[in-house]
Amino acid sequence: MSRVMTTKTRMKGSERREDILEAATRAFAEGGYAGTSTDAVARQAGVSQPYVVRMFGTKLELFITVFERACERVRQTFEEIIEDDFDPESEADRERLGGAYAELLHDQNLLRVMMHGFSDGAVAEIGAAARERMGEIFTTLKRTGWPDEAVRDFIAQGMLLNVLLSIRSLDDRDDLGPLEALVRCALPG
Repeated sequence: MSRVMTTKTRMKGSERREDILEAATRAFAEGGYAGTSTDAVARQAGVSQPYVVRMFGTKLELFITVFERACERVRQTFEEIIEDDFDPESEADRERLGGAYAELLHDQNLLRVMMHGFSDGAVAEIGAAARERMGEIFTTLKRTGWPDEAVRDFIAQGMLLNVLLSIRSLDDRDDLGPLEALVRCALPG
């Protein structure tokens, strides 16, 4: 009888870090900063809680890392559209930018983490990170050539979509009651 040797492939630190960030995104999206422990993140990632703390420090540092990463993904999405020959007068380009954000709605954890970050602004460090990241998103959108009011309206539309996502009105559109008209006009396309 032949014996098959199996070797366990050791995951690189960068891969393990990425796995933990993905697990933390899922956990914080569901429970927010206050309602999620590093132990819950560790269980979600399949690692020990001390390993999570060793890699990221405190729960606050981990949350801010996850929050900033979510905001950066949104900012980068906008930047890619703007750098692709964006015309501030073009309705099609405005729709292209809005459509790119609507595509991000498919990653509900990403946007829920953002909402938790913005709503946890009373925690000084989270509030500072939220103000900085929103400023970066605003600055990126200003590169469209739109006036401040148009950028504000675009961000407001995105925040409305985030709220609708957070209250789970995008999950089951068959039983929305009075929200049906709002959801219908808020969603692009």
